[in-house]
Amino acid sequence: MGTRSTGTASHYERDTVEFARGVAFFDAVYAFALTLLVVNIDPPPADDWTSLGALFGSGLEWQLLGFAISFAVIAVFWRVNHRIVAQFRALSPGTIVANLVATAFIVLIPFSTQGISDAATADEPLAIAVYAVNISCVVLAQIAMFYVARHDGVLALPLPRRADRVRLLDTLTTPVIFLASIPIAYAFGADAGRYTWALLIVLGPLSGRLASRRIARIVAEEESARQ
Repeated sequence: MGTRSTGTASHYERDTVEFARGVAFFDAVYAFALTLLVVNIDPPPADDWTSLGALFGSGLEWQLLGFAISFAVIAVFWRVNHRIVAQFRALSPGTIVANLVATAFIVLIPFSTQGISDAATADEPLAIAVYAVNISCVVLAQIAMFYVARHDGVLALPLPRRADRVRLLDTLTTPVIFLASIPIAYAFGADAGRYTWALLIVLGPLSGRLASRRIARIVAEEESARQ
């Protein structure tokens, strides 16, 4: 019924309904997490709607900033999840569990966003720390999902292991920067911790380009060695 038995484990092949249902379920979780972000935006009282100055002076600016950051973050994680799953020829029990762990941390993002977007807590280093740990856990869980897929043999076109190590170092850029923002927030304030995240705007694409070039060279070397 759409599964392939391998020992005691059952794999859902890519062309089965079960595979499609699994992907649709995880897509729905990401969509739900995006929707939950709106709950963190408290409607300002009627008096604050008299002018833009009063409206944004009510703390709404922090809530909108938190919404924008987390919306972008969850959207990026959703795209990453799709890129990873696109490499699968099947879903194994291990990859399903790893993806469930990743989506559990995704659903927590609206909660941790509350800390950095609420005017009463936005300046607290703990709010920065909780958010940074949350984001880092998602990245690490998605990394784990990829390596579980490789271990279970469900990657359609696995790259050389050296290439995977290069990709791993590139991916770790995000949790390194987010986790580095924690001591910075405690030492220099929450704003300094938030500004640290902006490093990803530069370092993320730079690391990605360098990794892509290195991976291309590794693949070319492997193909040349086989000829």
